[in-house]
Amino acid sequence: MSSQKKFLFVVNPIAGGNDKSALIEATHEYARKEGVTLIEFYTTGEDDEAAIKKLYEEHKPERILVAGGDGTIKMAAEAVQHNDVIIGVLPAGSANGLSVDLDLPNSLEENLRIAFHNHYIEMDMVSINGRKSLHLSDIGLNAELIKNYENSNIRGKLGYALQAVNTLSTTREPFDVTIKANGETINTEARMVVIANTNRYGTGVTINPIGKMDDGKFEIVVLKNLDIIVISKILAGNIPVDSENDVEILSAEEAEITTGLPVFFQVDGEYCGEEQQLSIKILPKQMKVAIP
Repeated sequence: MSSQKKFLFVVNPIAGGNDKSALIEATHEYARKEGVTLIEFYTTGEDDEAAIKKLYEEHKPERILVAGGDGTIKMAAEAVQHNDVIIGVLPAGSANGLSVDLDLPNSLEENLRIAFHNHYIEMDMVSINGRKSLHLSDIGLNAELIKNYENSNIRGKLGYALQAVNTLSTTREPFDVTIKANGETINTEARMVVIANTNRYGTGVTINPIGKMDDGKFEIVVLKNLDIIVISKILAGNIPVDSENDVEILSAEEAEITTGLPVFFQVDGEYCGEEQQLSIKILPKQMKVAIP
């Protein structure tokens, strides 16, 4: 294999709060074996997107390997959008929802093999009020949970679980929501409305059983009732789609969502403040990503 192959290797050193040195070393080792030159870039939180863009234009790498969470992947995709480049995901963040949805394995060795070779899909993204969402965004309960989690000192799954208990016990009343999509208008009360490009949260919980990330559509999942029975069904992996009293799901290419009062809003695991109106549209085939 000629040594002319170049990959850009984007590392978010603080993603997930864990040490990346073993991952970085293994990636370099694998690249040596494959005869690939790695151009390494560490994100700093300052002008990363512009820096990645510049490196891409300078070196024209065939692939971009991303060691980080969903935020880092999205940023790399934004930096090289409209270029013919495949993104290889090496999950290393606290929010790795996308890697769960791509069915990426837990073993680093296998992830390297996928990131360097294998198939890819052309994945859609969703634009919500101009922000891009890779997999799952929502208003209501989960966004409130993320806000509480970001403000707490305990990280990881335990911190998340504690905030879930806290949020569920102190949560606000349901909110009124109007959804306009596919020429129809739905008015309902809801605890949470999910705008889903994919199926599962990073915790592995399936929220959108009918979603496909490359079908040119997104789903709106309206959770009207979140009593303990519905929550336990969702956590067990069988979202109660058969009961319109609890859950309603619709697929669309664009939609408008309006709420009676401002509601907590999050995009791909990042809290974005309170919103009362969301304009949503699908952005087809935004990113090539390596899959098993």
